[in-house]
Amino acid sequence: MSSTALRVGIVILPQTPWPEAGRRWALAEELGFDHAWTYDHLSWRSLAGEPWGATVPTLTAAALATSRIRLGTFVASPNFRHPVPFAKDIATVDEIAGGRLILGLGSGGTGFDSVVLGQEPLTPRQRHDRFTEFVEALDVLLRFEEERPEGSDGSPGIDVRGEWYTAHEARMVGAPAQPPRMPFAIAANGPKGLDLVARYGDGWITTGPPDAEGDEWWSRVGSLSRSLTERLEAAGRDPREVPRYLSLDSGGGYSLASLDAFEAAADRAVAAGFTDVVVHWPRRDGIYAGSEDVVHEIAAARAR
Repeated sequence: MSSTALRVGIVILPQTPWPEAGRRWALAEELGFDHAWTYDHLSWRSLAGEPWGATVPTLTAAALATSRIRLGTFVASPNFRHPVPFAKDIATVDEIAGGRLILGLGSGGTGFDSVVLGQEPLTPRQRHDRFTEFVEALDVLLRFEEERPEGSDGSPGIDVRGEWYTAHEARMVGAPAQPPRMPFAIAANGPKGLDLVARYGDGWITTGPPDAEGDEWWSRVGSLSRSLTERLEAAGRDPREVPRYLSLDSGGGYSLASLDAFEAAADRAVAAGFTDVVVHWPRRDGIYAGSEDVVHEIAAARAR
């Protein structure tokens, strides 16, 4: 496999009782995966009628079940979150994890999560504007308290006054576990999102274009990667210093169908300029159906 330098992460969906889920998180670390993630949804697509756990408690338990592997949200969105309580939640998880969290952030899909609280559907422009405010607020909230303005009582406090979010003298949990703040991996598949990555991203996540599969998907994923390089250079940033995470299971196939399928997809990801790929832990049936044996085979192949 020519992609031996590629970092590999795995998504563990919050669907199984904790004894089994905990085994998977611990095994991901034992097998040498570089990062492990869970979705940040209240339910998800075809699995909406199945058990689905909450993100923050899941990551907290995962932090206690592991000691080295990086952990992350794939990805958190503003669909049902306010940046103030979410920042406090996620900063606490990072402290418990000893500074191993990667905060994956996205604009929020248009499915169940986007209207579950009774809100009206948003236009693409509204979703982007809300996401920008969400990222900007988290960027301030999760930094060192010494960098923040003082509140009226003399203690550090943060005010947020935007079109989508408001906060008055918000308080946080103390110094961040990863100064100056935990890394943001921002999900983006379009020009405005890539501009946001260039401004705030410590990493980029992409699922590629949702309307393409196979060779067309790979071609357009490569174009997105080149576009990000241009935007990072225009912003005065070194493109080599921004990790690029590709969801390997978004182009019409399942990368863990076999070891050969994974290796072929991983090699194409390297060729397209990606530093990291993310796969999904095999499920018994339905989407991402496969065998856990392939997870072990990938680990063994990477160890050679």
